[in-house]
Amino acid sequence: MEIEVAKRLKQTEEYYFSKKLREIDEMNKAGAQVINLGIGSPDLPPHPDVIKTLNEQAALGSTHGYQNYKGSPILRQAMADWYDRYYRVSLNPNTEILPLIGSKEGIVHICMTYLEEGDEVLIPNPGYPAYSSAVRLSGATAVPYTLTQENNWLVDFADLESRDLSKVKMMWINYPHMPTGALANRAFFEKVIAFGRAHNILICHDNPYSFILNDTPESIMAVDGAREVAIELNSLSKSSNMAGWRIGMLVAEEQRINEILRFKSNMDSGMFLPLQLAAAKALQLDKSWYTQLNEVYAKRRDKVFAIMDLLGCTYDLQQVGLFVWAKIPQQYTDAYALCDKILYGAKVFITPGGIFGTAGEQYIRISLCAKDEVLDSAIARIKEDINP
Repeated sequence: MEIEVAKRLKQTEEYYFSKKLREIDEMNKAGAQVINLGIGSPDLPPHPDVIKTLNEQAALGSTHGYQNYKGSPILRQAMADWYDRYYRVSLNPNTEILPLIGSKEGIVHICMTYLEEGDEVLIPNPGYPAYSSAVRLSGATAVPYTLTQENNWLVDFADLESRDLSKVKMMWINYPHMPTGALANRAFFEKVIAFGRAHNILICHDNPYSFILNDTPESIMAVDGAREVAIELNSLSKSSNMAGWRIGMLVAEEQRINEILRFKSNMDSGMFLPLQLAAAKALQLDKSWYTQLNEVYAKRRDKVFAIMDLLGCTYDLQQVGLFVWAKIPQQYTDAYALCDKILYGAKVFITPGGIFGTAGEQYIRISLCAKDEVLDSAIARIKEDINP
């Protein structure tokens, strides 16, 4: 018997990393011992007090039942306090915050809540592949807008204004930008909000990297009038070393929270309460937590810069976030060629920028989620591969 998949999946391929990790697994079974510098999965643990809270709460007999779809009031209050302390944004924890099982699910929830066939969505190129995947799953059409190094990877509003925007219902942005590490300031966010308001476009800002190697975290919600036109996603995955815990948040005005909850409540249930209480503890940590974390990442970034130098790549020293983005030398047709050369020769996996869109085809990305000794081993392997 043959059952066809739904048409919504026919143009949605398996995630690149899912396929590549299977190939690496087979190489490792054959004895390759590949060093994986491709994926941004933090290798450092959360703060000890966070783990202690999880253990204590999980040991109680009263914390294992179903939870409220809108999350624990304690967690929502901690999220509101965190936004006020670091972003200077005042939020109502009861009406303007929705905890998520990781912010990635929020991307799908937003698209499924507001989009349908015939709608168009502006998607950054290069950008996180989940944006275009979620748009396609909703039945809408993803319309790329190109970001360039010459424009510091910021949105070219003149280009967008020259287009037919009559069918555009939503726009995805992401700053600090992944994969390029580009920063955006308040003036840029003001332009985005003005653009959304002028064209009746819902602005969706994905903001999980604002604390990594960045002393000035920004939220689009700090802009006057942002609540009327914008939604922001945030996450504890990177900033609190809690990627596998799957804890994120959606920030918006009350009406949008309620609209998205109509979809979300049909897809999942509330998070395990001890996870929520531990997440609240993580959000209550003072600034020294981020300072210590960034001291580690700064040292690692210097080693990744050294790898980029070995590969003949060029890069921006001011980029932030959990990765280093660099332009490949002209001798390679595209980043896939360079990445495969390093994978099969040096047994080091790095990410080709083309998976983030056509504008990334001449770039590579290396994660900072590897200990110093692992990065040192990668440097040694690449040196040997280049100069056998």
